[in-house]
Amino acid sequence: MVENTLPKGKLFLIPTTLGENEPLEVLPISIKRAIEEIDHYIVENEKSARRFIKKISPRKPQSSLVIEVLNKYTEPEAIPTFLNPCLEGRNVGVLSEAGCPGIADPGADVVRVAHQKNIQVVPLVGPSSILMAMMASGLNGQNFAFNGYLPIDSSERKKAIKSLEKKSIDFGQSQIFIETPYRNDKLLSELLKTLSNHSQLCIACDITLSSEYIATKSISDWIKTSLDLNKRPTIFIIQGQKK
Repeated sequence: MVENTLPKGKLFLIPTTLGENEPLEVLPISIKRAIEEIDHYIVENEKSARRFIKKISPRKPQSSLVIEVLNKYTEPEAIPTFLNPCLEGRNVGVLSEAGCPGIADPGADVVRVAHQKNIQVVPLVGPSSILMAMMASGLNGQNFAFNGYLPIDSSERKKAIKSLEKKSIDFGQSQIFIETPYRNDKLLSELLKTLSNHSQLCIACDITLSSEYIATKSISDWIKTSLDLNKRPTIFIIQGQKK
């Protein structure tokens, strides 16, 4: 059997915008170059991925695109096949629905397989709402943890909030988490009821958009603040304070 001697293609991790703004207002020119050169993509949602690619490169023919969908419904055994173009010498791009692939994103699954197959992974520069919120929070950027989504069950969620507050105090570690946008207001209400009054809370929503709002206050100050977070992508960061 004759071995394939072609050099392998690379797996490019291509950040997308965090909302409906013009891509090149928040993305570097390297994203445009990658999109123009790559025809094979692994994406969360084909429709939105095609729309994003068209915005970045209007002249690129949509018929040239080969798109594989990677989401919670994708069979694990299908994921390695998404990288076949790399094994044949062609580059592949991974697109998240918003922000950076592999960060709070199923793209991490295909990146792991790429490393197993000795395929070079190339992360491109772009916006990450998690890191941008941390940058703007004024909380401990030397030691922080991202916790994803908190439990939906109210009692379990309250335990998780208290646990994160304690961890932030014990280790001096900022604790970051997110919620489904339509449940943001409920989560905020539970945070204000559960956290100590002197704990610090950063709320960062609509990052990079014209409606962007980022503020860090004590819980006692947040209780006095009126804020509508419904359906607005939001990052929450807490840091407890020793009494």
